[in-house]
Amino acid sequence: MPLYHRTLFALCLLVPAVFPATAQEGPTTVVPVENVRLDYAQVLAVEPVYQTLRASRTEMKCEEKPAPRPAPPMQDDGRWNKLVDSVKGVFTRDPEPQPKVEPAKPTCRMVPVEREFRRPIAYDVDYLYKGFKYRSRLAEDPGNRLRIRVSVMPYIPGQSFATP
Repeated sequence: MPLYHRTLFALCLLVPAVFPATAQEGPTTVVPVENVRLDYAQVLAVEPVYQTLRASRTEMKCEEKPAPRPAPPMQDDGRWNKLVDSVKGVFTRDPEPQPKVEPAKPTCRMVPVEREFRRPIAYDVDYLYKGFKYRSRLAEDPGNRLRIRVSVMPYIPGQSFATP
């Protein structure tokens, strides 16, 4: 027998002497192992969950206010005035000066503008697996199929287990 095997054999004989089994220990508790596998479920509906953000900022708003128009000169529509005006127009080279109209001046001021933004932050997903309907909130839209983790453990009365 090689030296390695003899040493291993000797250690196996010493283990019970170093760690003796005591009969005073309580009953042995057996923890069942979780059986896990991955599968796919059919997605029935996806509803986005939105976050609404409100923001305000000031913007320059300009309005053009038209300059006041001068009042037209009072005209008498009598026959003599029409005749005098037509004769006056023939003998004078310069046309009658028109009153100057000032261009519209824009008036600008800072005004607060409220804006509202909506963005999806999660998705409520309804899906079907083995004839049962489930709902989960996910960070992304899964599409038509959802990869799921299936866990199966035997039920033991009185044993508590953690659920996510």
